[in-house]
Amino acid sequence: MIVVIDYNVGNVKSVRNALDFIGLEDKLSADPADIEKADGIILPGVAAFGYAVKALGKTAEVVKEVVRAGKPILGICVGFQLLFDHSCEMGDHKGLGLIAGDVKAIPPGRTIPHMGWNAVKIADGMDLFAGLNAEEHFYFAHSYHAAVTDADARIAYTDYGLDMAASVQKGNIFGVQFHPEKSSKVGLRVLQNFDAICRNGGRSC
Repeated sequence: MIVVIDYNVGNVKSVRNALDFIGLEDKLSADPADIEKADGIILPGVAAFGYAVKALGKTAEVVKEVVRAGKPILGICVGFQLLFDHSCEMGDHKGLGLIAGDVKAIPPGRTIPHMGWNAVKIADGMDLFAGLNAEEHFYFAHSYHAAVTDADARIAYTDYGLDMAASVQKGNIFGVQFHPEKSSKVGLRVLQNFDAICRNGGRSC
């Protein structure tokens, strides 16, 4: 079973609808017992980083504990950004520190927010994208992006006048800046692949 972390930030309903559509067992919860028993967890989010990290509250410690013990996690949009060390959105805030890097504003000179479909160039060996092409289109909606500095992370990029991290994989830690639940068949395949990873104990499919 996949637990979708319940912390009242954004796109929970659409994520769960997508999971239900493809027939995956899921539960919305912030109960530590549910998180500990889950095969994997999804951390969604549509909000400013500062608001989101405050809303996550004490659940952050539970998430960090189970992920460091090997449980797969998938961060989506702001949930993806929360995986990193720090963000300057709505002030200076610490993230979960599971992947090295900082979340920064998309530089001026571009339409902000970055919203709509964009191509993602997928790095070799990224398990979330198993069965997909080396380049696929996904749906984005964000004003900040992750500057990844983690040497152990595999990164998929999207071009928005600069190469922005669209997805990151580090061991059992997975994150996507785009919205798989709004990205048609390719997005549903990403969610199916995450479920397969969870059922395989966090190992690649």
